[in-house]
Amino acid sequence: MVKIQYATISETGKRKNNEDAFRMVGMPDGNRWLAVVCDGMGGHDKGEVASETVADAIVNYWRKAVDEIDSKDKVEKACLKARVALDKCAFTMGNVKMGTTMVMASIEGDTVTIAHLGDSRCYLMRPGVGLLYLTKDHIRMEYGWEIIDRCFFSYRPEVCIPDVVSFKLKVGDRIMLCSDGLYNSMALETLIEYMMDKKSPNEILDAYRIHCEMRSYDNYTAVLIAIT
Repeated sequence: MVKIQYATISETGKRKNNEDAFRMVGMPDGNRWLAVVCDGMGGHDKGEVASETVADAIVNYWRKAVDEIDSKDKVEKACLKARVALDKCAFTMGNVKMGTTMVMASIEGDTVTIAHLGDSRCYLMRPGVGLLYLTKDHIRMEYGWEIIDRCFFSYRPEVCIPDVVSFKLKVGDRIMLCSDGLYNSMALETLIEYMMDKKSPNEILDAYRIHCEMRSYDNYTAVLIAIT
């Protein structure tokens, strides 16, 4: 049985409201965990509603599908449920156009399944290796603007296509899910250095918080998991 320690942060930063959402839940058997981070898309309405809706829908599916092993198929089913929930929510609010990114990590036994849409990221670190895995942002440049081309967005099923990977975990591994407000506030080398420190997840997130308070102009959210 894999044992973990974890810590979380989610702050408004210099924005007026926090459009990020996160969930960290344990499954009933005590040997499975699910972490989700969503970042409501700026420039559109109700980003905070979109992020909360998608995060809740994915967690709800995971709790109901307790007998289904983690897999790409399970992620895709959860994303379908989340997409339908987002469309229903948009309809009840007058067909509002809203969207969110999503990154998740599900730990089952000694395996982690990681999935993402958009530019919220997962970092997987391993002692003696360093950065074992980093999600690739779903972004393209268009007329000098960054466009997120995969996400949850109301009435846009064609852009809801998650990337899914799995890894065997080892003691000492660390997994961090975060929104772009966190990783954009520091250099990659700094983020990795803090993440691999032998301090507790809470102490590491405190260090990130200091950077974000000084340099981030966005909401910032993170879930940091240490495999113990």
